[in-house]
Amino acid sequence: MQSRKMLWIGLGVGAAGLAAGLAYLVYRLASNETREDPTTQRIQHLIDEANSLLKALDEQRHSA
Repeated sequence: MQSRKMLWIGLGVGAAGLAAGLAYLVYRLASNETREDPTTQRIQHLIDEANSLLKALDEQRHSA
């Protein structure tokens, strides 16, 4: 009887730990999306600029 009780307590603690771990993971993922560092912003700006130049080049090639 005592071992069953300990098993259920262990399962409950494991489930609570898993839930806490998942909550922490969701929190970290959400906080990373909202907080961008300047390097990430600069890289995204360069990618956008390169895409714009490629689009202009493609339009220029098709109009010639």
